[in-house]
Amino acid sequence: MSVAGRYNRIMNRIKQPDDIVVTGIGIISSIGNTKETFWTNLTAGVSGAARIQAFDPEGFGTTFACEVKDFNPQTLMDRRRAKRMARFSQFATCASLEALSDSGLDMDKEDAGRIGCIIGTGAGDYSLLEVQHRTFFEKGPLKAHPLTVPQVIPNMAAGNAAIEIGIHGPNFAAISACATGTHAVATAAMLIQCGQADIMFAGGAEATVSPVAVDAYGCMKVLSTRNSDPVAASRPFDRDRDGFVMGEGSAILVLEKREHAEKRNARIYAVLAGAGMTSDAYSIAAPRDDGRWAAAAMKSAMYQSRLNPEDIGYINAHGTSTTANDITETRAIKDALKDHAYKVPVSSVKSMIGHALGAAGAIEAAVSALSLYHGVLPPTINLETPDPECDLDYIPGSAREIQPKAVLSNSFGFGGHNGVLAFTQN
Repeated sequence: MSVAGRYNRIMNRIKQPDDIVVTGIGIISSIGNTKETFWTNLTAGVSGAARIQAFDPEGFGTTFACEVKDFNPQTLMDRRRAKRMARFSQFATCASLEALSDSGLDMDKEDAGRIGCIIGTGAGDYSLLEVQHRTFFEKGPLKAHPLTVPQVIPNMAAGNAAIEIGIHGPNFAAISACATGTHAVATAAMLIQCGQADIMFAGGAEATVSPVAVDAYGCMKVLSTRNSDPVAASRPFDRDRDGFVMGEGSAILVLEKREHAEKRNARIYAVLAGAGMTSDAYSIAAPRDDGRWAAAAMKSAMYQSRLNPEDIGYINAHGTSTTANDITETRAIKDALKDHAYKVPVSSVKSMIGHALGAAGAIEAAVSALSLYHGVLPPTINLETPDPECDLDYIPGSAREIQPKAVLSNSFGFGGHNGVLAFTQN
């Protein structure tokens, strides 16, 4: 039986889910620490890449990254609370608070036990672990910071956001490398559909611009080494790409049933119509060459959403700027959309904000919802000489004003984790 046939058989057994809508968005990124600033800079093609400020990168193979700038968590939360959090938790909590405000939810009128939170991270916090590791070997036992464990463990982004907002529904982390944020959003929607919650805060957070992380990714030969020109380093689908640019940040989406959102007259950005999740089961880091299972995730997302390939008006690509990923994703898009693949605008926002790892899928989900809401598709910057094997319409250079009917958001992570979200107009 074909991959599509297997998914059709499974999905035919499942009741068509209630509409899940996006009513709030919060974003912390290298090009803006609010949703509005982020969107303005993204659609203008602004790059967040620059020489690393978190530590002195002299001597490293890669000396630049897309770091979050001018971030002060105390503008949104108590100073003592902020100091007790790792940086990725600060990102997640601030993005959650922005998403709460953006959603217009009145917490006094909601049942906090029916509101949950899933926030994933690919790594947690390397920087604090590096500091504590040095402390242990320099000073010996019993010198570690007493809050090291509750600061660095990956579930604390979701835990801290829930504490700050005061919600008591399902609360946990998703961890699936670069597909983390996408899996968190998809799982949150499922929890609403199966009756575990009425509202979910969902997304991802990452803060891995640290010496060990930058060196380790560099040793894998997956980072760009265009040290003389960081702004031009992330160039998805370009013939001269040489690796991704490490990024950081967070995005949180507020999801709820359409009925609940309409009852409170909420603004609706988009409908989260479906999701597809598969596994390459092929390599710990490399994607499967033919993109078969990435394509299967796209087909599953469309099938669950009752969409045909011709309905897709934009694809927010995983688009990492690595040789293998960009070619494989192009093949997967062609497999999933057939001839329509050549008519669909595709772009990678990683060309501007770098690869935020566990937060990437969440940020790109937010971009997909905002693209539907505003009728604007962000560009792929730095695409000057297309790779002959990457022959689709990647929106080079500047944004386009197009109102798509439906959008796919792709995420593919180390370990073969594939996740795709399908969004449609409200």
